[in-house]
Amino acid sequence: MIVRRLYYILSYVCLPLTLLWGFFWPPAYWLLIVLVPYAVIGLYDMLTTKHNVLNNYPVLGHFRYMLEFVSPEIRQYFVETNESGRPFNRIIRGLVYSRAKGQVDTQAFGTQYDIMTVGYHRANHSLAPKDVPESEERVTLGGPQCKQPYSASRLNVSAMSFGALSANAIRALNGGAKDGGFAHNTGEGGLSPHHLAEGGDIIWQIGTGYFGCRTHEGGFDKDKFAEKARNPVVKAIEIKLSQGAKPSHGGVLPAAKVDQEIADIRGVPLHRDVISPPIHSAFDGPTGLLEFVQHLRDMSEGKPIGFKLCIGRPSEFMAICKAMLETEILPDFITIDGSEGGTGAAPVEFTNRLGMPLNEALIFVNNCLRGIGLRDKIRIICSGKVATGYDMVEKFALGADMCNAARAMMFAVGCIQALHCNTNRCPSGVATQDPVRGRAVNVPQKRQRVHRYHDATLESFRELLGAMGKSTVSELRPSDIRRRTADERERSYGELYTFLEEGALLTESIPAEFKTDWDMAQASRF
Repeated sequence: MIVRRLYYILSYVCLPLTLLWGFFWPPAYWLLIVLVPYAVIGLYDMLTTKHNVLNNYPVLGHFRYMLEFVSPEIRQYFVETNESGRPFNRIIRGLVYSRAKGQVDTQAFGTQYDIMTVGYHRANHSLAPKDVPESEERVTLGGPQCKQPYSASRLNVSAMSFGALSANAIRALNGGAKDGGFAHNTGEGGLSPHHLAEGGDIIWQIGTGYFGCRTHEGGFDKDKFAEKARNPVVKAIEIKLSQGAKPSHGGVLPAAKVDQEIADIRGVPLHRDVISPPIHSAFDGPTGLLEFVQHLRDMSEGKPIGFKLCIGRPSEFMAICKAMLETEILPDFITIDGSEGGTGAAPVEFTNRLGMPLNEALIFVNNCLRGIGLRDKIRIICSGKVATGYDMVEKFALGADMCNAARAMMFAVGCIQALHCNTNRCPSGVATQDPVRGRAVNVPQKRQRVHRYHDATLESFRELLGAMGKSTVSELRPSDIRRRTADERERSYGELYTFLEEGALLTESIPAEFKTDWDMAQASRF
């Protein structure tokens, strides 16, 4: 090959000639600074069997790996358009940054989206816009079986663990929640000192690893739970069944992030991957889940208790609905995580190919709860690429009561979507346990940005709601949101999907698309 021949010429011909030349003219020895490393590196490349490219293209092949290393940054800064970036495009990232910094969040010259493309969605506006009261920014979390209901913001910080995020990032998020009067979900990594340091409201998530309320054997410790659940800043408890980015797969914290502090907080070995089990050991089946809900409610002295899941088999969620009817135990809320949701680390196939997208999942869960006549007693929280006021309006129209945002809140803290969350080399210090990188997150400054982003997004939500001619969230309907379909027509979600009447699943005339799964569902097992 030409590159190999070039290597032989430079190494075995030019190198000796340079040595000879230097004997007569000493400045020629300066060429050895280039030729000797070239010869050594090339010899190593030709002898190695690890990389085919280096074996065939000694020395020169390293440029391929250098370009591969920086290619994500090259794509992000020089190749991607404003609307083509993934998971969040530059338009959305820029909007979050502007709102977090208190800068101008308007846009000149019109939309940059192709509004005729398949999948484009929008809301119907009204010629009679209304003023929306600030009271619509909050909703009560807590059903008829709850003794300590919580007045929650419509927009809160979604589940992100200490370990996945740095200590300063957690403190900034919690400080922003404190300043803005909204809630901060701990993620399944446990209730760490950093979640408590700034005094913001907490929704404590209990995952399959039971971090924070874990026995030495990895089971659920009710005494540890009761002690922490009664902390005044803990406003609600969420049982994590599954996550949109990796459904039916336990949480993953790479070994590189498991330092001594993380190991102590979670009760796990140092510098080893922390992989939570895919299922809970504290209960079994739908009936067991609801009995566990009541158990946690009793131990927390009546605080709101709910569970989070990504919808997979429809019959399994319907089994939970049947268990609600049989046990008469109701969760105070259900968090629906769409398959487009974020994660710090997950198997590629799980992220790309499992789980129901959020809009479809919201419609399904809302239908099920309406179908069994319990929709007015249970709040629905949604998460999965929620970042703007429009996202909130759309999710509310499809059945949600509250929204959680994770990556958008990370942007407010300083995340640049470098996609290095699973390497412990986050360049902005947000998703890392490297103490040097983590110090880059200025807590006093970033908590202000989290607060500003939250408030500006809620203001945008109220403006959009009013522009649609609605004065309350309860007036929103699926028909208010329209989506362009493959036949180049627009259809509302009310046309695209079936929506059940109250109590429809309790009658003998169940719609065909629900009947098969409803008949399969059993309260005793998933």
